[in-house]
Amino acid sequence: MAEKKSSRTRAERGAAVAEQETVKGGAWKASPEAKSKALKLRIFAAVLWIIAIAAELFTIFWVLKQDPINIWLLIGLIVGIGVFALGGSFLWKKANRYDPASKKDKVRFFVQNQLGVIITIIAFLPLIVMIFLNKDMDGKQKGIVGGVAIAIAVIVGLASADWTPPSVEQYNTETNVVEQLTGKNEVFYSKSGSVFHVCAQASDLKRSSAVLDGTVEEAHAAGMDRLTKKWVSEAINQCGIPAQKVDAVLNGVEDATSTLDEGQFTTDADGKTEVAPNVAPAPGNEPNVPVAPN
Repeated sequence: MAEKKSSRTRAERGAAVAEQETVKGGAWKASPEAKSKALKLRIFAAVLWIIAIAAELFTIFWVLKQDPINIWLLIGLIVGIGVFALGGSFLWKKANRYDPASKKDKVRFFVQNQLGVIITIIAFLPLIVMIFLNKDMDGKQKGIVGGVAIAIAVIVGLASADWTPPSVEQYNTETNVVEQLTGKNEVFYSKSGSVFHVCAQASDLKRSSAVLDGTVEEAHAAGMDRLTKKWVSEAINQCGIPAQKVDAVLNGVEDATSTLDEGQFTTDADGKTEVAPNVAPAPGNEPNVPVAPN
């Protein structure tokens, strides 16, 4: 019996493992390298935020106490606070791409992804209040300086917000989908894009001068928001993956349909998920697209 088992080829053993993983899926965790990069980025972000808040305190407790107040210095400090606050938010959001939070902890998920907005409020709200309460500026000066502070605070706050926050659950689902479709954690994307694809033959990549590849984690770190929401039609019609295998992934990977547009799949009366009829090619017309070996 042992002799028969050892005679199986590596490809056959890999196929058996891939078939088993299609049913159970895996649990995504940030790699030690990703966690290290995220920590460094968060430290740099914290330093920039500390500088922004220190500049705010200097402005409140020194600049606004002068008589007369140097308006141009005041405006310059307000702009500087905005620059440091925004720089910190940019680094913090990038760190979250390496090491995202879990949606299961709702409070941490919100705070971790919107911390840049919270810091912006801390860095500007007290300053704006003190500007309008200041007795050494006339109404016109308060209007100009206060208006500048409010405008910069709004711009920085909106830019600091993460409108498509990453999560452990998202990375987990996307990684399992890609691994079960192609046999490995490898996706393709371009620098000018915002999503990644399951094969280099994807039509959205044809206009790109340089197609990059990497793991799901690396694609997110490079600035990609998510897996393309049309990966079902892409896999079947452009990557040469059989519709039957896509059906297995749709039913075997938890929350697989959460990554798709509704038109990419259907659900029958028994709750089984299948490729939408308008997506799969007619039998005999499947594209003959080579897929990189596992």
